[in-house]
Amino acid sequence: MGARESDLIRGRAAESHAYACLPAGRTVFAGHPLGPERRACVRDSAPQLGRTIDRAARTAKENSMPASYVKLLLTENVDNLGIVGDVVRVRAGYARNYLLPFGLATTPSEDLIKELAAKRAEAEKKLAALRKSREEMIKKLDGQELTMVRACNDQGHLYGSVTQQDIANALKEVGFDVKPREVRLPGTIKRIDTFDIHIKVDSDLSADIKLWVVADRQLDLDDATEIHIDEEGEMVEAPAKSQG
Repeated sequence: MGARESDLIRGRAAESHAYACLPAGRTVFAGHPLGPERRACVRDSAPQLGRTIDRAARTAKENSMPASYVKLLLTENVDNLGIVGDVVRVRAGYARNYLLPFGLATTPSEDLIKELAAKRAEAEKKLAALRKSREEMIKKLDGQELTMVRACNDQGHLYGSVTQQDIANALKEVGFDVKPREVRLPGTIKRIDTFDIHIKVDSDLSADIKLWVVADRQLDLDDATEIHIDEEGEMVEAPAKSQG
């Protein structure tokens, strides 16, 4: 068992023990993210985790943060939060349930920040390389056209829909490493048509591509029964047009 798994199990055991230590009927933990009784139990069951939470809470108080927030030093890169060596302000629950048990953060100190300097420099180097490769990818991706073949009915309505995951997978097949969350759809894609798709990989890195959704067979849409969407969102045949 790795160190992180061991820390996680110990932390969760401490959490369970902490709830058991509460006086009967006590449900509010006032004045501290964990509450005084629960905090004491965490210290008894998992001293290191308990002390870390206490120190983080004191740091938050000293910096006039709300009681529900703590300040932590990241010891690993965390998506959508920061890289190793960053001092971040996060919710106490996020720190207690994820960052601390998994060894991704700790209480900030000048000594620890210095110790992580080399690791941070390496992380920054990797981020710079990733940024450069993404800039090159976006330049190549902008203006590309993508064709996807789908089964549909005689009116061109798909059996299912084209999703962000579908588009990301199709782009990877032609050499563009795009994540599903980076694909911005104009709406639900459930018909044979062309669509403008926005790809955003960073706040200032984006591209627009054209998506062609085509039928897996020949369709004669001119002779097909016209379909309308009723007030309840159901597809219905349009009323027959009067002749002459």
